[in-house]
Amino acid sequence: MATAVLISLKNAGQCVRPLPPYGNNRPFAYTGYLRIVTRDISTHPGDFAFRHDIRVRFAETDAMGIVHHSRYLPYLEETRVEYLRSIGHPYDAERADGVDYAVLEAHVTYRQPLRFDEMVTVHLALSSATRATFAIDYLLTVGDPSADGAIRSTARTVHGCVNAIGRPVRLPAWLKEMVAELG
Repeated sequence: MATAVLISLKNAGQCVRPLPPYGNNRPFAYTGYLRIVTRDISTHPGDFAFRHDIRVRFAETDAMGIVHHSRYLPYLEETRVEYLRSIGHPYDAERADGVDYAVLEAHVTYRQPLRFDEMVTVHLALSSATRATFAIDYLLTVGDPSADGAIRSTARTVHGCVNAIGRPVRLPAWLKEMVAELG
């Protein structure tokens, strides 16, 4: 179940009121307000359409060997790019066709730390869309995927389709078809 609240940026922390459930196919941005969507992200690897393995590099860790929180977003980006390549829509070809996918929102929930030299499996699934935006859910695990691995993090990114000058455009036809399959 998704829960959303609308927070006034003018009086942050003072004005919090519930919104209708996410799914009204409205863009996330509201003038003067920030919309926070807290829909649960699955913690079952089988619910995700794609997976990509990444080994944690030493340069991504602190003195204790723990991955710095800022390094999670590049893991998500690398997985998105590999996913597009795997479904026959490499990112560079999409850009050549005049469509780019700007990140509008990124949210990561850190459950357990990632550590140096661990093999992280990033699971990815398209989760929702509007006419010009779409959301992707991620699950980061370490360990045996057949045993669901140890869940380290969940994440969601929201992307807007834009042209070369940053103007919103509709989802490409192939992406519309994938969204229609979500039901």
